[in-house]
Amino acid sequence: MTKPPRPKTVPLPTRQEILDFIRSQPGRVGKRELARAFNLKGADKITLKALLKDLEIEGAVQRGQKKRFARPGSLPEVAVVEITGTDTDGELIARPLAWEEEGRPPRIFMAPWRRGELVVGIGDRVLAKLRRLRGDDYEGIPIRAVGEARARVLGVYEPMPDGSGRVQPTSRKEKSTYLVPRGEAGGAEAGELVMCDLLPGRHYGLRQVAVKERLGRLGAPRSVSLVAIHANDIPFAFPDEVVQAAQAAGPAVLGGRTDLRDIPLVTIDGEDARDFDDAVWAEPDGEGWHCMVAIADVSWYVRPGDALDREAYKRGNSVYFPDRVVPMLPEELSNGWCSLKPKEDRGCLAVHFWLDKDGNKLRHRFVRGLMRSAARLTYTRVQAARDGNPDDETAPLLAPVIAPLYDAWAALLAARQRRGVLELDIPERKVDIAPDGRVLGIKVRERFDSHRLIEDFMIQANVCAAEELERLNKPCMYRVHDQPSQEKLEGLRQFLSSLELSLPKGQVLRPGQFNLILEKVRGTPHETLVNEVVLRSQAQAVYAPENLGHFGLGLARYAHFTSPIRRYADLLVHRALVSGLKLGEGGLPPDALPKFPEWGEHISMTERRAASAEREAVDRYVTAFLADRVGAAFAGKVSGVTRFGLFVTLADTGADGLVPISTLPEDFYVHDEIHHCLVGKRTRRTFQLGQALSVVLHEANQMTGSMVFRLEEGASDGGERPRARPERSGGGPGRRGLRSQSRGKSSRR
Repeated sequence: MTKPPRPKTVPLPTRQEILDFIRSQPGRVGKRELARAFNLKGADKITLKALLKDLEIEGAVQRGQKKRFARPGSLPEVAVVEITGTDTDGELIARPLAWEEEGRPPRIFMAPWRRGELVVGIGDRVLAKLRRLRGDDYEGIPIRAVGEARARVLGVYEPMPDGSGRVQPTSRKEKSTYLVPRGEAGGAEAGELVMCDLLPGRHYGLRQVAVKERLGRLGAPRSVSLVAIHANDIPFAFPDEVVQAAQAAGPAVLGGRTDLRDIPLVTIDGEDARDFDDAVWAEPDGEGWHCMVAIADVSWYVRPGDALDREAYKRGNSVYFPDRVVPMLPEELSNGWCSLKPKEDRGCLAVHFWLDKDGNKLRHRFVRGLMRSAARLTYTRVQAARDGNPDDETAPLLAPVIAPLYDAWAALLAARQRRGVLELDIPERKVDIAPDGRVLGIKVRERFDSHRLIEDFMIQANVCAAEELERLNKPCMYRVHDQPSQEKLEGLRQFLSSLELSLPKGQVLRPGQFNLILEKVRGTPHETLVNEVVLRSQAQAVYAPENLGHFGLGLARYAHFTSPIRRYADLLVHRALVSGLKLGEGGLPPDALPKFPEWGEHISMTERRAASAEREAVDRYVTAFLADRVGAAFAGKVSGVTRFGLFVTLADTGADGLVPISTLPEDFYVHDEIHHCLVGKRTRRTFQLGQALSVVLHEANQMTGSMVFRLEEGASDGGERPRARPERSGGGPGRRGLRSQSRGKSSRR
């Protein structure tokens, strides 16, 4: 019998050939396309998979959804983009809303799109399908509009003698003034804050706008938050049908729920909290602990596709300003039926979890229950009770409730320390506002063990939720924090080497290795500098249905479960648990799974939008607080180094401002991006990230919320750093994103 001919052996592609193929493609490619291109079969596909994994670890390729690869810095195949302007031919140009890489984002040329009477234009945000054209240019094909359908301008109105008007934008990014034609002022008066729509058509001279909303005078009480709300397109007013749906809600009844009303669950929040969506409890269990975290049952009230759900999804999350909260849900729910008020029956979704004496989780169990909070406590009062100073309410709760919580937390803390959680020390500013809207002061928010206790209980509950959904094989909206990219790690290594510190290379990094570095510089002049640079090296946490783990927390799987009042991601997790465990009504609809990638993109965007608005409001309040101190000297530290100057953060208030490079002592300064410094070419005078400086407030612009500093005459103006060799480079990272907004359990981890 004649043997069949042996198949010809196909040589495996080299690493460079794989890279060249991936980089030549207009979109992302998967293993199937690569195997077909190089005619690989059988065992060769396994080798290809290993090669791709090595290239990903090295940072040579970037993996996206469904394990499809592209070159580093590539955009996903579908993303939310913002249309920012037009080119010389009038073609619309957009930028990606989510861009974490160094340097400028790619240009996206938008294809024309018209649906009904809606025309996509400047200022619009759309979900678009992206295709690489050449280099870093992309073509964007709109799928659907996201947010406002028309470009808007927020600014201060000033009338002109000829009957027209001018609008000066409040945004720092807007440098030009807008013209308000006659008859388009909407009754606005001089000095009023107005929201305007761009008028269509091309005009000579200034771009034209029409006043659509009058928001009161700039500088009036509480106008600061209004500016941040409107400038960031935060949905503010609830539609009538949403309010009516919330008003029609009523109490949850026991029915098929588990009765938890005899368990002394307590809420622990800040003094100014108005909604209480989580409660905790613990008791000894042998040598370990039996703990419970009970969360308001929002899924019972907000059903998929109803008016409340549509508005909650649109908002994505609540937004917290110094003087107000813009909630995800109407007050009737967020401060009413979904708030775990003391001594009142409330529906909840609760997780029991059991720990051994070392804080390792032994098992967990979810129930849909009816609870009755034993007390509304605060971080300050709980910590005072623990420290031996209880008040009338906490004294009787100290032994049966508070002490077991701290003892169980000690076990959780031990497990956290063994796991190696990234422990960055970045303080948070707190703005104290008087009832009339005046800023009383700016201070660093205090952080107690009671904050850490609640945070670790919430983290454990979140882990249980992710594990349970995996066990049930149900969709999960993970909270993903990927490992730092190889490019950022290499930059961090080069920086640390200048301080004679090292970061291991050629192995999988863990948070504990960063902590060792942070511990080495604790109490040294480099402490702030190293904390800031390590923070800059980290990836941004996002929501996604694909699990990449949570690097910062050292966890293989993690999902947000504990705040469905104020985060839509948590509501999705609740619905998936209700469906998977067959706990009754309000679960995920059957067709939910294909929508999870789009939902993850959207709620990640709304989270970034909220963070931007919150930072902007704080900046404006701080600027208003310091406006009458122009000319005063302040102590500060360099919090950002760019090719156009230094960002300095003041020690007392946390206020940020720019020292323009043109005002530095006479020399030509070169931006050394690797070492985060500006170096004088002639004098070698150096200004570095984290360096202490004495500055004078030169300008406080309440219109934009920005401040300009100058170095104080006669003060230390930099030192010499002989080892670093200055190199001309492009722009480095800006100051934004330097601070972790942490409200204990409200942390955006």
